[in-house]
Amino acid sequence: MGTYFCIRMVAIMKNTIQSVKGTRDFYPEDMAFRTWLYGKIRQVSESFGYQEYEAPILEKVDLYAAKSGEELVKEQAFVFPDRGGELITLRPELTPSLARMVAQRANQLIFPLRWWSFGPFWRYEKPQKGRAREFFQWNIDLFGVNSPEADAELLAICASLFKAVGLTPDQVKLLVNDRRLVDRTLSSLNIPPLKRIEVYRLIDRREKMTPPEWFSYAQEIGLTAEQVNGIDNFMEEGDAWETSPELSRAFALLGAMGFRDYVSFSPRIIRGLDYYTGVVFEAKDLDGGRSILGGGRYDNLVSDVGGEPVPGVGFAMGDVMAGIVLKKYGCVPELSTQPAQIMVTIFDDASFFDSQKLAADLRTSGINVICYPETAKLQKQFKFADRMTIPLVIVLGPDEISQGKVTVKDLPGQKQQIIERSELVGRLNDLLAQS
Repeated sequence: MGTYFCIRMVAIMKNTIQSVKGTRDFYPEDMAFRTWLYGKIRQVSESFGYQEYEAPILEKVDLYAAKSGEELVKEQAFVFPDRGGELITLRPELTPSLARMVAQRANQLIFPLRWWSFGPFWRYEKPQKGRAREFFQWNIDLFGVNSPEADAELLAICASLFKAVGLTPDQVKLLVNDRRLVDRTLSSLNIPPLKRIEVYRLIDRREKMTPPEWFSYAQEIGLTAEQVNGIDNFMEEGDAWETSPELSRAFALLGAMGFRDYVSFSPRIIRGLDYYTGVVFEAKDLDGGRSILGGGRYDNLVSDVGGEPVPGVGFAMGDVMAGIVLKKYGCVPELSTQPAQIMVTIFDDASFFDSQKLAADLRTSGINVICYPETAKLQKQFKFADRMTIPLVIVLGPDEISQGKVTVKDLPGQKQQIIERSELVGRLNDLLAQS
């Protein structure tokens, strides 16, 4: 019988439909982590006065084609026609949607606008460690202020989250650059504005290519040897930020807020999206170099989607890489997947309704309670509660019912006591604290 059962289970498992490639199943322990991370994100976002919002999961392709870049739209977005023939995409990012929302109600909104969100996104790319096709992402943005102070505030929010979850400046670092500083360098090298987007991509690919490949790519986009060497020299200047009034001001403010140790200038950070206009930054795991989050200033995006010009700065952090880094450094606490701390047993058929009524009364008092769903041996019910990490079990048998009492069993402490039913709710907090 045992052998047949095993063979049958294997056959069933082989026929189980698998999840879509690049997506994840969130079992209770996975949801516990996601909920914990969401709570930390909410705590930090609200500590700076940011309001939570959400945007549609489906958007028109035109919204992203306007400014996100061809690679995102043509290669990474899930694009499909709806029944009317219009091209729709599962949102690959949120900033264009946010810009559209701001453009639609710009006259009704109060600026500066501070908004944040945490929700699902999709990108059609090769699944690998730290990257999935479906992921959850924290987005947080400040609209209506074009200043180093606003840039510093977003960087401070990043650092605040790292501090809140226990990541130190020796483990993660915010690497910051400014496209205005890069543009001044490119102007000094006589690189015309129309070629800047290509040069941004060249800088962005510096660490992803070998030196010969990189120099060859630079020649392919039409740069002279002098221009390539000038760009290469700029990317080695660790103190170039001192010539930038914007970065100097932002870094000074971060020092005043106590976050300067989390921030470092990096001329190689440029960010791949086309809509950035000023400060750009990425947070990296210093032991491995993988990006945890990224963002920057985008002062033209609202006008690009049809609204009046409104300056903005923000960033996004995906939950996949963030989870890997947090677990790697031991920052995730032990999380419970069981919301109920009490289980009411079913002593016998005669007491079934009494047990269900007791559980309902406790829930009315604000207590999370499981009631065992059927009559079974008490030992089996105790074992179930123990496996489900429920510390207190309440027994309501004929004697307890007739005397107006209950028996409360503390499973971790291996002890029990009889309590007047009228006193139960008032005693439970103390009993839970002792278990």
